[in-house]
Amino acid sequence: MSRQSLQRLEDLAALILDGRLSALRHAARAKADSEERLAGLAAPPAPGGLSGAAGELAALNYQRWADARRAEINRVLARQTAELAEATDAARTAFGRRQALAGLVGKAGKPRR
Repeated sequence: MSRQSLQRLEDLAALILDGRLSALRHAARAKADSEERLAGLAAPPAPGGLSGAAGELAALNYQRWADARRAEINRVLARQTAELAEATDAARTAFGRRQALAGLVGKAGKPRR
């Protein structure tokens, strides 16, 4: 294969790597956002001036809502964790291909003895 063909392949591999790294950043950002939303549910809000049974009822309703929201976020987080792992693997593969092609281009540019 000619050096020019190898160089074109390396350029394509670089474009693919850029796309995979972009997908990886997106997946990591989405997962971090979900983790932040989950952490925001950890502390209950202030009672808001309610006392006695009304305050307790409001706290109970909040906890019920927060539990349902946590379950939903945890499902999303599980999917996002799997997507992040897949994106990481894809980026590693793209990086390896790019490095291998760069090595071949470098070898093709050297004069033979």
